[in-house]
Amino acid sequence: MFWIIVFSYWIHLLATAVWLVGVVVMSATAVPAFRQQQLADNGWLALQKRLLPWANLSLMLLLITGFVQMTNDTNYSGFLVFDGVWAWAMLVKHIFFLVVMAVAAYWQFAYFPAVERTAVLAAKKPQLAQTEQAKLAHREKRLLWLNLACAVLILFCTAVLTAV
Repeated sequence: MFWIIVFSYWIHLLATAVWLVGVVVMSATAVPAFRQQQLADNGWLALQKRLLPWANLSLMLLLITGFVQMTNDTNYSGFLVFDGVWAWAMLVKHIFFLVVMAVAAYWQFAYFPAVERTAVLAAKKPQLAQTEQAKLAHREKRLLWLNLACAVLILFCTAVLTAV
């Protein structure tokens, strides 16, 4: 059992690093693109599409390895048992993790198709497409900030869990 926990922590740390680097790269790339209003022309969408499979894999690995670690922790008292700071920090961490997963799903299944539809619309009706692109850019900004905030708060909850 010891080596399963060791392997779980190792994979968890690797997945965390990949996920965090993806969040930081997306945010760092987005800021200049939003300022220049050049999301479509700077490869932003291509970068996101490249990072998305890695983010999805990382989130799945974090889910699996996190479950192994949580259930083997001495502070874990059972499903939906909130008997201390550790349990509450774990609950909050899971809530933020669910938000991150929802944002990733939204990007993949709603946002990217909307961007592609807008690109097709741009060829036919440039004025209408420009308005739609502005709306999508605003939505993208909010999603990026939400994702980054959740990442920071997940790390804070992890610090609380470690300190307990």
